[in-house]
Amino acid sequence: MIQTLEWKCRERVLRCEPRTLVMGIVNLTPDSFSDGLRFLDPARATEHALQLLDEGADILDLGAESTRPGADPVSEEEELRRLRPVVRALRQKTDAPISIDTAKSAVARETLDLGADIINDVTALRGDSAMGEACARVGAGLVLMHMLGTPRSMQQDPTYGDVVGEIVAFLRERIEAARRAGIDERRIAIDPGIGFGKTVEHNLKLIARAEAFCALGRPALYGVSRKSFIGTVLHVDIEERLEGTAAAVAAAVLRGASIVRVHDVKAMRRVVDMIDAIKAAR
Repeated sequence: MIQTLEWKCRERVLRCEPRTLVMGIVNLTPDSFSDGLRFLDPARATEHALQLLDEGADILDLGAESTRPGADPVSEEEELRRLRPVVRALRQKTDAPISIDTAKSAVARETLDLGADIINDVTALRGDSAMGEACARVGAGLVLMHMLGTPRSMQQDPTYGDVVGEIVAFLRERIEAARRAGIDERRIAIDPGIGFGKTVEHNLKLIARAEAFCALGRPALYGVSRKSFIGTVLHVDIEERLEGTAAAVAAAVLRGASIVRVHDVKAMRRVVDMIDAIKAAR
């Protein structure tokens, strides 16, 4: 019998198995590596988010500060200016789970008050000491991600002795830190941070050994969509990375990933549905 892994996000319970969850990316930044400038207008961003739901997204992930390699930080005020109208509009039009990709507790607090359900923190609570409390007070879902350094420095010769072992240990410690901050472990998902302070070889190994992260007992989220390691392996530009993304998504899900964070929702929904069917046949 296939185990059901659950992720509690406020009053919601998201069942992550046996059906893989698809998190659709909505970038509200002018400098995203993949679709910067496309969805700066709140109405266009809202329309795009609703389209992703129609295409099969289970969760919407809204980001208003780029975390691409070399990205500069933006102010709390600017991040909120980009997020407020979209969160408000989506909450009027859908009850789908909304995730906010932020490392700032003030941004988390206000967007959660506007109706968001999940905080996706690339610093795993290390960037803002008040983030844990901001999530705990409303029972928000929380994604803890591994990143080596900061977006400005993370790709400057990232080095590990054992990339999988070190990141598993990091995420285990961050789960404990979240618990100390008052966050129920059932509200936590983990992300090994593909592309965040890793070489191509590191990224491939983190996908090939996804089961090591699943052993932590929390849903494992993989964000591989259109990333540079795919371009390096296949020698293709961003606009030609769909097949490489599909292969990476399929490999991660076959090895136990519960959630995939993607741009191309329609195609990746079909990929994970097919992989889920193959897994069920075992």
